[in-house]
Amino acid sequence: MELSLLDLWHEAGYFAKGVIIMLALMSVFSLSVGTAKWFRLFRSKKQTRSFAPEFAQFLQEEQLDAAIELAEQQKISHVARVLGEALTEVKPLLAERNTVTSNDINAAERAVERQTLILLADLKKGLAVLATVGSTAPFVGLLGTTMGIVNSFTGMATSGSGGLAAVSAGIAEALITTAFGLLVAIPAVWMFNYFTTVIENVTVEMTYTSKELIDFLIKNVGSEFGRSIFTKEFQAQSGTPDPIG
Repeated sequence: MELSLLDLWHEAGYFAKGVIIMLALMSVFSLSVGTAKWFRLFRSKKQTRSFAPEFAQFLQEEQLDAAIELAEQQKISHVARVLGEALTEVKPLLAERNTVTSNDINAAERAVERQTLILLADLKKGLAVLATVGSTAPFVGLLGTTMGIVNSFTGMATSGSGGLAAVSAGIAEALITTAFGLLVAIPAVWMFNYFTTVIENVTVEMTYTSKELIDFLIKNVGSEFGRSIFTKEFQAQSGTPDPIG
């Protein structure tokens, strides 16, 4: 006897149908989370690739106002949001041409750390769903299989027939839930591992670029660390060489 999936659905009991419906909902939920997260990370990385070279050029040319404005315009790039927080701390001082002290640099560094934690929490949203689906879907399918086999043997005992034909449909119905559970779990595990790796790379990017910016502020802006924001202006006005660099 050959049974199609539709025939198995019609022959399935209420419990097996409930398991299949639950697995279908888990699959839709995990795929929706995975798709949304992929687009989120794709847009962030795409905007970062266009933002980073331009931002670095502004820093090399010591155009901090332009760098701040560029960072404020980028609302999706993870790197831009982290660097923007650091520059926001020193922006009022730069606008008023005041001296940037070590306390200001420390405040900028703490702002970077806070923004990094916020972004990481945002990027990790949904990973728990993927992990849960990937780990529990096979067991949900196995639950349907177990109950299906129990029903098959119960029916065999009731009818008094022990032939394979008497239980083949029930066993097929039972095993289909395990197969469906694996089909739901495998993509969820793949997506979880993929997004975990991507988020780790994003974390490295944010940490590295923020440290680079803090180093830049220390070396080129912070007066307590050897150079003032007025050094370049004083050079241009007096024509004297810069004793620091």
